[in-house]
Amino acid sequence: MSNTEPILEQITHAPDLRGKRVLLLIPAVSYRATNFLIAANRLGLDLVVGSDGALVLGGRPVERVDAGDLEGSIDRLISTVGPLDSVVAVDAQMLVLAAKLAARLGRQHNPVDAVVAAGDKLQQRQLWATAGVPQPAFRVISGDATPDVMATVAAQLGFPSVIKAISLSGSRGVLRADDEAAVVAAVIEIRKILREAQRPDHQPILIEEYVSGWELSIDGLLTDGHLTVTAIFDKPEMPDGPTFEETLLVSPSRLPTRIISAAVATAERAAISLGLRYGPIHAEIRLDDRNREQKVLMLELAARSIGGLCSRVLRFADGVSLEEMILMNSLGCRIPRVRHAGAAGVLMLPVECEGILNGIEGRGQALAVPGITGVSITIPLGQFIRPLPWGDRYLGFIFAEGEEVSVVENALRAARQRLRPIIQPKPCRL
Repeated sequence: MSNTEPILEQITHAPDLRGKRVLLLIPAVSYRATNFLIAANRLGLDLVVGSDGALVLGGRPVERVDAGDLEGSIDRLISTVGPLDSVVAVDAQMLVLAAKLAARLGRQHNPVDAVVAAGDKLQQRQLWATAGVPQPAFRVISGDATPDVMATVAAQLGFPSVIKAISLSGSRGVLRADDEAAVVAAVIEIRKILREAQRPDHQPILIEEYVSGWELSIDGLLTDGHLTVTAIFDKPEMPDGPTFEETLLVSPSRLPTRIISAAVATAERAAISLGLRYGPIHAEIRLDDRNREQKVLMLELAARSIGGLCSRVLRFADGVSLEEMILMNSLGCRIPRVRHAGAAGVLMLPVECEGILNGIEGRGQALAVPGITGVSITIPLGQFIRPLPWGDRYLGFIFAEGEEVSVVENALRAARQRLRPIIQPKPCRL
Protein backbone atom coordinates (compact mmCIF):
# COMPACT_ATOMS: atom_id res chain seq x y z
CA MET A 1 0.00 0.00 0.00
CA SER A 2 1.15 3.55 -0.70
CA ASN A 3 1.95 5.97 2.10
CA THR A 4 -0.23 9.06 1.55
CA GLU A 5 -1.58 10.13 4.94
CA PRO A 6 0.25 12.98 6.70
CA ILE A 7 2.18 12.06 9.83
CA LEU A 8 3.91 14.12 12.50
CA GLU A 9 7.37 12.64 12.44
CA GLN A 10 10.23 14.78 11.19
CA ILE A 11 13.87 14.35 10.42
CA THR A 12 15.68 16.06 13.23
CA HIS A 13 18.94 14.75 11.82
CA ALA A 14 19.58 13.16 8.43
CA PRO A 15 20.72 9.53 8.63
CA ASP A 16 24.47 9.16 9.12
CA LEU A 17 25.55 8.21 5.63
CA ARG A 18 29.04 9.66 5.79
CA GLY A 19 31.48 7.64 3.74
CA LYS A 20 28.81 5.77 1.78
CA ARG A 21 30.05 5.51 -1.80
CA VAL A 22 27.52 6.60 -4.45
CA LEU A 23 27.92 6.83 -8.20
CA LEU A 24 25.94 9.68 -9.79
CA LEU A 25 25.35 9.21 -13.52
CA ILE A 26 24.81 12.66 -15.03
CA PRO A 27 24.08 13.37 -18.72
CA ALA A 28 26.08 16.14 -20.40
CA VAL A 29 23.01 18.40 -20.43
CA SER A 30 21.04 18.40 -17.19
CA TYR A 31 19.20 20.87 -14.99
CA ARG A 32 19.72 18.60 -12.00
CA ALA A 33 23.48 18.13 -11.60
CA THR A 34 24.02 21.00 -9.14
CA ASN A 35 21.09 19.98 -6.93
CA PHE A 36 22.38 16.42 -6.63
CA LEU A 37 25.95 17.50 -5.93
CA ILE A 38 24.77 19.80 -3.13
CA ALA A 39 22.62 16.99 -1.72
CA ALA A 40 25.51 14.52 -1.77
CA ASN A 41 27.77 17.02 -0.01
CA ARG A 42 25.17 17.68 2.68
CA LEU A 43 24.89 13.96 3.35
CA GLY A 44 28.67 13.53 3.48
CA LEU A 45 28.71 10.92 0.74
CA ASP A 46 31.85 9.67 -0.96
CA LEU A 47 30.72 10.70 -4.42
CA VAL A 48 31.79 9.38 -7.80
CA VAL A 49 30.48 11.04 -10.99
CA GLY A 50 30.04 9.42 -14.38
CA SER A 51 28.96 11.35 -17.48
CA ASP A 52 28.79 11.19 -21.27
CA GLY A 53 29.90 14.81 -21.64
CA ALA A 54 32.29 17.44 -20.35
CA LEU A 55 30.80 18.60 -17.04
CA VAL A 56 32.21 21.52 -15.07
CA LEU A 57 31.98 20.29 -11.50
CA GLY A 58 34.44 22.45 -9.60
CA GLY A 59 37.44 20.33 -10.49
CA ARG A 60 35.78 17.05 -9.50
CA PRO A 61 36.99 14.18 -11.73
CA VAL A 62 34.39 12.66 -14.03
CA GLU A 63 34.39 9.05 -15.21
CA ARG A 64 33.55 8.83 -18.89
CA VAL A 65 30.54 6.73 -19.93
CA ASP A 66 28.98 6.13 -23.32
CA ALA A 67 25.23 5.64 -23.63
CA GLY A 68 25.85 3.88 -26.95
CA ASP A 69 28.18 1.33 -25.33
CA LEU A 70 26.49 0.29 -22.11
CA GLU A 71 28.44 -2.91 -21.51
CA GLY A 72 31.77 -1.23 -22.23
CA SER A 73 30.86 1.63 -19.89
CA ILE A 74 29.90 -0.81 -17.13
CA ASP A 75 33.13 -2.78 -17.50
CA ARG A 76 35.13 0.45 -17.38
CA LEU A 77 33.33 1.76 -14.30
CA ILE A 78 33.66 -1.51 -12.39
CA SER A 79 37.38 -1.61 -13.09
CA THR A 80 38.07 2.03 -12.20
CA VAL A 81 35.72 3.31 -9.47
CA GLY A 82 35.90 0.47 -6.97
CA PRO A 83 33.14 -0.61 -4.54
CA LEU A 84 29.83 1.29 -4.62
CA ASP A 85 26.93 1.35 -2.17
CA SER A 86 24.43 2.66 -4.73
CA VAL A 87 24.07 3.92 -8.29
CA VAL A 88 21.79 6.89 -9.05
CA ALA A 89 20.75 8.22 -12.46
CA VAL A 90 20.32 11.99 -12.33
CA ASP A 91 18.15 12.11 -15.47
CA ALA A 92 16.24 9.75 -17.73
CA GLN A 93 19.09 9.37 -20.23
CA MET A 94 21.12 7.47 -17.61
CA LEU A 95 18.41 5.17 -16.25
CA VAL A 96 19.23 2.08 -18.31
CA LEU A 97 22.95 2.34 -17.59
CA ALA A 98 22.23 2.78 -13.86
CA ALA A 99 19.93 -0.25 -13.79
CA LYS A 100 22.40 -2.47 -15.64
CA LEU A 101 25.35 -1.39 -13.50
CA ALA A 102 23.48 -1.79 -10.21
CA ALA A 103 22.38 -5.26 -11.28
CA ARG A 104 25.98 -6.25 -12.03
CA LEU A 105 27.06 -4.92 -8.63
CA GLY A 106 24.20 -6.59 -6.75
CA ARG A 107 22.84 -3.25 -5.53
CA GLN A 108 19.25 -2.09 -5.25
CA HIS A 109 17.87 -1.52 -8.75
CA ASN A 110 14.93 -1.63 -11.11
CA PRO A 111 14.76 -4.30 -13.81
CA VAL A 112 16.14 -2.98 -17.09
CA ASP A 113 12.93 -3.91 -18.92
CA ALA A 114 10.93 -1.78 -16.47
CA VAL A 115 13.18 1.23 -17.00
CA VAL A 116 12.90 0.83 -20.78
CA ALA A 117 9.10 0.56 -20.55
CA ALA A 118 8.93 3.71 -18.44
CA GLY A 119 10.70 5.59 -21.23
CA ASP A 120 8.42 4.31 -24.00
CA LYS A 121 4.91 5.77 -24.12
CA LEU A 122 3.56 2.90 -26.20
CA GLN A 123 4.93 0.20 -23.90
CA GLN A 124 3.38 2.06 -20.98
CA ARG A 125 -0.03 2.08 -22.61
CA GLN A 126 0.18 -1.62 -23.54
CA LEU A 127 1.33 -2.76 -20.09
CA TRP A 128 -1.28 -0.63 -18.35
CA ALA A 129 -3.98 -2.03 -20.62
CA THR A 130 -2.94 -5.55 -19.66
CA ALA A 131 -2.95 -4.64 -15.96
CA GLY A 132 -6.25 -2.77 -16.13
CA VAL A 133 -4.75 0.59 -15.14
CA PRO A 134 -7.23 3.35 -16.09
CA GLN A 135 -5.95 5.46 -18.99
CA PRO A 136 -7.20 7.19 -22.15
CA ALA A 137 -8.20 4.97 -25.06
CA PHE A 138 -5.38 4.69 -27.61
CA ARG A 139 -4.34 3.31 -30.96
CA VAL A 140 -1.02 2.95 -32.77
CA ILE A 141 -0.01 4.45 -36.11
CA SER A 142 2.69 2.22 -37.59
CA GLY A 143 5.86 3.58 -39.11
CA ASP A 144 4.76 2.74 -42.66
CA ALA A 145 1.14 3.91 -42.33
CA THR A 146 -0.24 5.82 -45.32
CA PRO A 147 -2.37 8.97 -44.82
CA ASP A 148 -5.50 6.90 -45.47
CA VAL A 149 -4.51 4.40 -42.79
CA MET A 150 -3.71 7.24 -40.34
CA ALA A 151 -7.15 8.72 -40.94
CA THR A 152 -8.83 5.34 -40.45
CA VAL A 153 -7.01 4.72 -37.15
CA ALA A 154 -7.89 8.21 -35.94
CA ALA A 155 -11.55 7.73 -36.83
CA GLN A 156 -11.65 4.66 -34.57
CA LEU A 157 -10.98 6.91 -31.58
CA GLY A 158 -12.91 9.97 -32.63
CA PHE A 159 -11.94 13.59 -32.13
CA PRO A 160 -10.26 15.50 -30.65
CA SER A 161 -7.23 13.26 -30.24
CA VAL A 162 -3.64 13.62 -29.07
CA ILE A 163 -0.74 12.50 -31.28
CA LYS A 164 2.52 11.58 -29.50
CA ALA A 165 6.04 10.50 -30.30
CA ILE A 166 6.65 7.48 -28.08
CA SER A 167 10.31 8.22 -27.31
CA LEU A 168 10.31 11.96 -26.52
CA SER A 169 9.51 13.66 -23.21
CA GLY A 170 8.57 17.02 -21.75
CA SER A 171 5.58 17.54 -24.12
CA ARG A 172 7.96 17.55 -27.11
CA GLY A 173 6.42 15.94 -30.17
CA VAL A 174 2.87 16.07 -28.75
CA LEU A 175 0.03 17.67 -30.74
CA ARG A 176 -3.74 17.84 -30.59
CA ALA A 177 -5.70 16.94 -33.73
CA ASP A 178 -9.36 17.85 -34.28
CA ASP A 179 -9.96 16.04 -37.56
CA GLU A 180 -8.43 13.47 -39.90
CA ALA A 181 -6.39 16.01 -41.88
CA ALA A 182 -4.90 17.35 -38.63
CA VAL A 183 -3.86 13.83 -37.62
CA VAL A 184 -1.95 13.32 -40.87
CA ALA A 185 -0.29 16.74 -40.54
CA ALA A 186 0.65 16.03 -36.90
CA VAL A 187 2.24 12.66 -37.76
CA ILE A 188 4.30 14.26 -40.54
CA GLU A 189 5.48 17.03 -38.21
CA ILE A 190 6.31 14.61 -35.39
CA ARG A 191 8.42 12.49 -37.74
CA LYS A 192 10.41 15.62 -38.64
CA ILE A 193 10.90 16.34 -34.92
CA LEU A 194 12.13 12.78 -34.39
CA ARG A 195 14.70 13.18 -37.14
CA GLU A 196 15.93 16.43 -35.60
CA ALA A 197 16.17 14.70 -32.21
CA GLN A 198 18.19 11.90 -33.86
CA ARG A 199 15.54 9.31 -33.11
CA PRO A 200 14.20 6.73 -35.57
CA ASP A 201 11.64 8.68 -37.58
CA HIS A 202 9.64 5.60 -38.54
CA GLN A 203 8.96 4.43 -35.02
CA PRO A 204 5.26 3.92 -34.18
CA ILE A 205 3.25 7.02 -33.28
CA LEU A 206 0.75 6.94 -30.43
CA ILE A 207 -2.74 8.37 -30.89
CA GLU A 208 -4.92 8.85 -27.80
CA GLU A 209 -8.35 10.19 -27.06
CA TYR A 210 -8.20 13.72 -25.70
CA VAL A 211 -9.45 13.86 -22.12
CA SER A 212 -10.42 17.22 -20.70
CA GLY A 213 -10.21 17.85 -16.98
CA TRP A 214 -7.99 18.85 -14.07
CA GLU A 215 -4.39 17.66 -14.22
CA LEU A 216 -2.00 16.88 -11.39
CA SER A 217 1.41 15.35 -10.96
CA ILE A 218 2.56 12.97 -8.25
CA ASP A 219 6.16 12.50 -7.19
CA GLY A 220 7.23 9.71 -4.92
CA LEU A 221 9.85 7.16 -4.00
CA LEU A 222 9.44 3.42 -4.40
CA THR A 223 10.84 1.00 -1.87
CA ASP A 224 10.31 -2.61 -2.91
CA GLY A 225 7.20 -1.55 -4.82
CA HIS A 226 5.67 0.59 -2.06
CA LEU A 227 5.19 4.26 -2.92
CA THR A 228 5.94 7.07 -0.48
CA VAL A 229 4.59 10.36 -1.85
CA THR A 230 6.99 13.30 -1.78
CA ALA A 231 4.88 15.90 -3.57
CA ILE A 232 1.55 16.40 -5.32
CA PHE A 233 1.23 19.37 -7.65
CA ASP A 234 -1.93 20.83 -9.12
CA LYS A 235 -1.50 22.11 -12.69
CA PRO A 236 -4.17 24.80 -13.06
CA GLU A 237 -3.02 26.20 -16.41
CA MET A 238 -2.71 23.15 -18.64
CA PRO A 239 -3.66 24.15 -22.21
CA ASP A 240 -6.15 22.18 -24.28
CA GLY A 241 -3.92 22.22 -27.38
CA PRO A 242 -2.60 22.35 -30.02
CA THR A 243 0.52 21.92 -27.86
CA PHE A 244 0.69 21.03 -24.17
CA GLU A 245 3.18 23.26 -22.36
CA GLU A 246 3.43 22.67 -18.63
CA THR A 247 3.69 26.02 -16.89
CA LEU A 248 2.18 26.50 -13.43
CA LEU A 249 2.57 23.90 -10.67
CA VAL A 250 1.40 24.50 -7.10
CA SER A 251 1.47 22.34 -3.99
CA PRO A 252 -0.24 21.07 -1.90
CA SER A 253 -3.12 19.97 -4.07
CA ARG A 254 -6.55 21.46 -3.43
CA LEU A 255 -8.33 18.33 -4.58
CA PRO A 256 -10.54 16.34 -2.16
CA THR A 257 -8.83 13.63 -0.13
CA ARG A 258 -10.77 10.84 -1.86
CA ILE A 259 -9.50 11.95 -5.28
CA ILE A 260 -5.92 12.35 -4.03
CA SER A 261 -6.02 8.86 -2.51
CA ALA A 262 -7.37 7.39 -5.75
CA ALA A 263 -4.72 9.22 -7.80
CA VAL A 264 -1.85 8.03 -5.58
CA ALA A 265 -3.13 4.44 -5.63
CA THR A 266 -3.37 4.61 -9.43
CA ALA A 267 0.18 5.97 -9.73
CA GLU A 268 1.54 3.18 -7.52
CA ARG A 269 -0.35 0.56 -9.50
CA ALA A 270 0.90 2.04 -12.77
CA ALA A 271 4.52 1.95 -11.57
CA ILE A 272 4.26 -1.65 -10.42
CA SER A 273 2.60 -2.61 -13.71
CA LEU A 274 5.70 -1.38 -15.53
CA GLY A 275 7.87 -3.49 -13.22
CA LEU A 276 9.37 -0.58 -11.27
CA ARG A 277 10.34 -1.37 -7.67
CA TYR A 278 12.80 1.25 -6.45
CA GLY A 279 13.64 4.91 -6.72
CA PRO A 280 11.80 8.03 -7.82
CA ILE A 281 8.75 8.23 -10.04
CA HIS A 282 6.96 11.18 -11.61
CA ALA A 283 3.34 10.50 -12.62
CA GLU A 284 1.03 12.68 -14.73
CA ILE A 285 -2.67 12.17 -14.06
CA ARG A 286 -5.84 13.73 -15.42
CA LEU A 287 -9.35 13.72 -13.92
CA ASP A 288 -11.85 12.89 -16.64
CA ASP A 289 -14.54 15.58 -16.40
CA ARG A 290 -16.77 13.76 -18.87
CA ASN A 291 -18.41 12.02 -15.92
CA ARG A 292 -19.49 13.25 -12.50
CA GLU A 293 -17.13 10.88 -10.68
CA GLN A 294 -14.03 12.57 -12.20
CA LYS A 295 -12.38 9.25 -12.98
CA VAL A 296 -8.61 9.18 -12.46
CA LEU A 297 -6.70 8.41 -15.68
CA MET A 298 -2.96 7.82 -16.05
CA LEU A 299 -1.35 9.96 -18.72
CA GLU A 300 2.36 9.15 -18.32
CA LEU A 301 4.85 7.92 -15.75
CA ALA A 302 8.63 8.39 -15.64
CA ALA A 303 11.19 6.52 -13.54
CA ARG A 304 12.68 9.80 -12.32
CA SER A 305 11.71 12.71 -10.13
CA ILE A 306 10.09 15.94 -11.32
CA GLY A 307 12.11 17.61 -14.07
CA GLY A 308 13.82 20.91 -14.60
CA LEU A 309 14.47 22.96 -11.47
CA CYS A 310 10.99 22.30 -10.09
CA SER A 311 12.30 20.31 -7.11
CA ARG A 312 13.80 23.51 -5.66
CA VAL A 313 10.40 24.52 -4.29
CA LEU A 314 10.23 21.33 -2.20
CA ARG A 315 11.71 21.44 1.28
CA PHE A 316 11.04 18.68 3.75
CA ALA A 317 11.58 18.42 7.48
CA ASP A 318 14.90 19.90 8.66
CA GLY A 319 15.42 21.50 5.23
CA VAL A 320 16.06 18.19 3.48
CA SER A 321 15.82 18.47 -0.31
CA LEU A 322 14.17 16.06 -2.73
CA GLU A 323 17.59 15.10 -4.08
CA GLU A 324 18.76 14.20 -0.57
CA MET A 325 15.70 11.99 -0.20
CA ILE A 326 16.45 10.27 -3.52
CA LEU A 327 20.02 9.57 -2.41
CA MET A 328 18.86 8.32 1.00
CA ASN A 329 16.30 6.09 -0.71
CA SER A 330 19.01 4.63 -2.96
CA LEU A 331 20.91 3.62 0.18
CA GLY A 332 17.90 1.89 1.74
CA CYS A 333 16.92 4.63 4.23
CA ARG A 334 13.36 5.12 5.39
CA ILE A 335 11.85 8.26 3.89
CA PRO A 336 9.54 10.57 5.87
CA ARG A 337 6.27 11.85 4.44
CA VAL A 338 5.93 15.45 5.57
CA ARG A 339 6.61 18.82 4.00
CA HIS A 340 6.92 22.16 5.70
CA ALA A 341 3.76 24.14 6.40
CA GLY A 342 2.41 26.49 3.78
CA ALA A 343 2.31 26.33 0.00
CA ALA A 344 4.87 26.46 -2.78
CA GLY A 345 4.87 26.62 -6.53
CA VAL A 346 6.93 26.95 -9.65
CA LEU A 347 6.17 28.49 -13.01
CA MET A 348 8.08 27.12 -15.97
CA LEU A 349 8.55 29.87 -18.55
CA PRO A 350 7.66 28.50 -21.99
CA VAL A 351 9.35 29.54 -25.20
CA GLU A 352 6.60 31.42 -27.01
CA CYS A 353 8.26 32.08 -30.38
CA GLU A 354 11.21 30.96 -32.45
CA GLY A 355 14.39 33.03 -32.67
CA ILE A 356 17.57 34.14 -30.91
CA LEU A 357 17.22 34.91 -27.19
CA ASN A 358 18.81 38.35 -26.76
CA GLY A 359 17.66 39.12 -23.25
CA ILE A 360 14.95 38.97 -20.61
CA GLU A 361 13.79 42.24 -19.09
CA GLY A 362 11.90 42.72 -15.85
CA ARG A 363 13.69 40.20 -13.66
CA GLY A 364 14.03 42.69 -10.80
CA GLN A 365 10.34 43.56 -11.05
CA ALA A 366 9.41 39.87 -10.98
CA LEU A 367 11.57 39.26 -7.90
CA ALA A 368 9.87 42.19 -6.17
CA VAL A 369 6.46 40.48 -6.27
CA PRO A 370 5.57 39.40 -2.69
CA GLY A 371 5.99 35.65 -2.28
CA ILE A 372 8.48 35.21 -5.13
CA THR A 373 11.60 33.47 -3.83
CA GLY A 374 13.63 33.18 -7.03
CA VAL A 375 13.83 33.61 -10.79
CA SER A 376 16.24 31.40 -12.71
CA ILE A 377 16.81 31.90 -16.44
CA THR A 378 18.32 28.67 -17.75
CA ILE A 379 18.94 29.38 -21.46
CA PRO A 380 22.08 31.44 -22.14
CA LEU A 381 21.66 34.60 -24.18
CA GLY A 382 22.45 34.29 -27.86
CA GLN A 383 21.01 30.81 -28.25
CA PHE A 384 18.41 29.80 -30.83
CA ILE A 385 15.17 28.70 -29.20
CA ARG A 386 11.99 27.06 -30.46
CA PRO A 387 8.57 26.58 -28.88
CA LEU A 388 6.81 23.25 -28.52
CA PRO A 389 6.28 20.82 -30.14
CA TRP A 390 9.84 21.25 -31.50
CA GLY A 391 11.65 22.76 -28.53
CA ASP A 392 12.96 20.79 -25.58
CA ARG A 393 13.73 23.57 -23.09
CA TYR A 394 12.03 26.21 -20.99
CA LEU A 395 13.34 29.78 -20.72
CA GLY A 396 13.59 29.37 -16.97
CA PHE A 397 11.72 28.99 -13.70
CA ILE A 398 9.98 31.27 -11.21
CA PHE A 399 9.65 30.06 -7.60
CA ALA A 400 7.21 31.16 -4.91
CA GLU A 401 6.12 30.36 -1.37
CA GLY A 402 3.18 31.51 0.74
CA GLU A 403 0.62 30.59 3.34
CA GLU A 404 -2.02 29.56 0.81
CA VAL A 405 -1.91 27.94 -2.61
CA SER A 406 -4.02 30.74 -4.11
CA VAL A 407 -1.50 33.34 -2.89
CA VAL A 408 1.38 31.40 -4.46
CA GLU A 409 -0.53 30.96 -7.70
CA ASN A 410 -1.32 34.68 -7.97
CA ALA A 411 2.29 35.64 -7.18
CA LEU A 412 3.63 33.40 -9.94
CA ARG A 413 1.19 34.81 -12.47
CA ALA A 414 2.07 38.38 -11.48
CA ALA A 415 5.80 37.70 -11.75
CA ARG A 416 5.40 36.13 -15.18
CA GLN A 417 3.66 39.28 -16.43
CA ARG A 418 6.69 41.36 -15.44
CA LEU A 419 9.19 39.29 -17.45
CA ARG A 420 9.69 40.33 -21.08
CA PRO A 421 11.79 37.98 -23.26
CA ILE A 422 13.62 39.73 -26.10
CA ILE A 423 13.67 37.28 -29.00
CA GLN A 424 15.11 38.18 -32.38
CA PRO A 425 13.45 36.28 -35.23
CA LYS A 426 15.83 33.96 -37.01
CA PRO A 427 16.59 35.22 -40.55
CA CYS A 428 15.09 33.16 -43.34
CA ARG A 429 17.45 31.17 -45.52
CA LEU A 430 17.62 32.45 -49.12
